[in-house]
Amino acid sequence: MAYTTINKSSEHFNSKLYVGNESTNAITGVGFQPDFVWMKNRQQDYYHGIYDSIRGTGTSKSLNSNSDETEGQNPGNLNLVSFDSNGFTVGATSGTNVINTNNDNHASWNWKASGSASSNSNGSITSSVSANQDAGFSIVSYTGNGTNGSSVGHGLGAVPQMLITKRLTSVDPWIVQHHQISATPWDDNYCVLNTTAARAGQLSVSGGYAPNVNEFYVGNDGAVNANGQNYITYCFTGKQGYSKFGSYVGNGSSNGVFCYTGFKPSFVITKAASASGQSWHMQDNKRDGFNYDNKRLFADSSSSESGTTRMDLLSNGFKYRDGDGNGTGITYIYMAFAEAPLVGSNNVPGTAR
Repeated sequence: MAYTTINKSSEHFNSKLYVGNESTNAITGVGFQPDFVWMKNRQQDYYHGIYDSIRGTGTSKSLNSNSDETEGQNPGNLNLVSFDSNGFTVGATSGTNVINTNNDNHASWNWKASGSASSNSNGSITSSVSANQDAGFSIVSYTGNGTNGSSVGHGLGAVPQMLITKRLTSVDPWIVQHHQISATPWDDNYCVLNTTAARAGQLSVSGGYAPNVNEFYVGNDGAVNANGQNYITYCFTGKQGYSKFGSYVGNGSSNGVFCYTGFKPSFVITKAASASGQSWHMQDNKRDGFNYDNKRLFADSSSSESGTTRMDLLSNGFKYRDGDGNGTGITYIYMAFAEAPLVGSNNVPGTAR
């Protein structure tokens, strides 16, 4: 299958900053209608907010990367009211407005899929899929059957390299599978998005089967495949010049390991896979700071923005300069999306931040 070369990354992924108002607040300038929106208050210790176009909008559809709670359950209130042609709208709530706090600075990360979902009969479990094959991203909704080794159609048209799954109808951890999380890919090793734990393998999350161009596999653990329970999975695969899902081994130095992506990153998430106690670090090119003082947030924590554990965002990759993103001998996994390719279609080279 042929794919369109992505010359303008911001047509498929874009970070967008905004200021809350605790009322109807239309956030524009994303550049497309997003299908997956991830939001965080930068100034307060408030929960993350995650929405997607398959599950829909409103307070009952919120998810939180830093919590294992069911859909719509959190200690504050989140209300995304619409996915718009050039962004999204967040609205008022009856309590603390977690993603629209008055006068507070917020960050959002936005991905484009294909809008409304289509039924996908690949696999033993029929799924609903919204897929952007050009950008290597799809949103998959399915109902579990409790059978180990069941398969689910993902719609990517390529082999997934990272899967993020959440059970919607019961308290369960966010399961993150990554093709470089351990020496043997897709061997039931996983990390948990809402904790700082190291990779583990005590759950049957894939049944020991590697995904293919049409399907990914689920084990019989309740976090990914309980009979009659509903799930959402965000599927990713790397696209040259646009996204990369890789790993590196830290060296403990202020001149950290350079990770070549082949593009100037706009957004990077990293996680220590082989050691516990280290958060999922989120850094982007829109928030305050320049190399090496790029601010970070934490996918597993409600904590506000921090200026420690600094990262260089370079023309062709990224590098940690200090902190717990570069521990000696520790294996880290990452996901990265481009601001611009190393050299774009206009032959203008990318530059470091």
